[in-house]
Order: sequence, then C-alpha cells, then structure tokens
Amino acid sequence: MRLEVHVEPGAGELRSLQGWLRSDPDVRRSAVTELRGSAPRPGDMGTALDVLQLVTGNGWSAASFVLALVAWRQTRPQRPQVEIRRGDTVIVLTDCSPEEIERATRALDAATDEDRDA
Repeated sequence: MRLEVHVEPGAGELRSLQGWLRSDPDVRRSAVTELRGSAPRPGDMGTALDVLQLVTGNGWSAASFVLALVAWRQTRPQRPQVEIRRGDTVIVLTDCSPEEIERATRALDAATDEDRDA
C-alpha cells in the first residue's frame, strides 16, 4: 500500500516526521519512507519537499502508524495538521482526539482490506 502524508508548514516538519517514523520499530519494520517534491512553481529555484510517501508491506499496522503520527505531532510546538492520502481516501488529523484517531485507523484498515481483496 502506498500512502502520502502532507504536513504544514512543509519540508522541515516532513523531515522531522520522517525521522520520527524511522525511529519507531513498528513503522520501520513494515514501511519505507521517502520525501518527495512537487514540480517547482514559476519563479521557484527548485522542487519543494511537500509529501512524505510511505510504502507499506506485510505486517503493517494502521493503528501503530496513526499512533506514531499522533505522538510525533504532540512533540511539535505548533501541532500541525496532518493529512494522509491513500488513493481517493483523505484523512486529516487536527486535534487527535480518541474519536479522530479511531476514524483514521478504521479508514486506513479499510484501505488495507481493499488492497488484499483486489
């Protein structure tokens, strides 16, 4: 499964998140992370890193991933909004309430189940 994570304000936060996820044993064991950029806008000098891509494999746990995101977010001074994209599914973590965490985990589990059924 391929996921994309977007965080405002951008590259610095994405690098921090990538380091956090790489240090989490559950996530590290089952996903590969890569920072990706978009095409430069007119007047920009190069590409902007604006997406953290995760490619997951066997043993991937949506719950572990979401909890790692929530834990990372709590370490940030501004607590940025985190957007997770999986195909047409978009999940936004804003307040990381228990209900929001549960919704995000269910949505990612459903996407994983769809991949298995395909």
